Amino acid sequence: MKKIKLDITVNGVKHSLKVDPNLRLLDLLREELDLTGTKEGCGIGECGACTVILDGKAVNSCLILAGQCAGREIVTIEGLSDGEKLHPLQQAFLDHGAVQCGFCTPGMILSAAALLHANPAPTEDEIRVAISGNLCRCTGYTQIVEAVQAAAGKDKGDWWLQI
Repeated sequence: MKKIKLDITVNGVKHSLKVDPNLRLLDLLREELDLTGTKEGCGIGECGACTVILDGKAVNSCLILAGQCAGREIVTIEGLSDGEKLHPLQQAFLDHGAVQCGFCTPGMILSAAALLHANPAPTEDEIRVAISGNLCRCTGYTQIVEAVQAAAGKDKGDWWLQI
């Protein structure tokens, strides 16, 4: 199969790659760029474990071909922190016990980050709608909602501009 040229920006870094035309964004991130924070759960867009931010919107990377991302900007969980300094949303998840097994956490955080980028002061219902595409089997969602509410209440400065 003939490879296609792909220019994308991931976590602020420009990449120029040759990829198979049927390569999923999820596989590009994990296998080509070694960004393994994005998880594969179901592979059919039902669980949200593979959520990334594409041009400011939360998307399931298992449902998007890498070629569809040409010229676009992607943020993964690795792109939220500033080196060793956690993003305020990541810290809120830790502070509120919203991280248990951790499998859903990257997708959950990115869904919440996209929400807070679009709506810095969401209601509880808006938070629940925003994370509704992400399945968690450990927390019961209460701690996750509390973490998002806490992050929304903080002085954000320009942290959400990273997405």
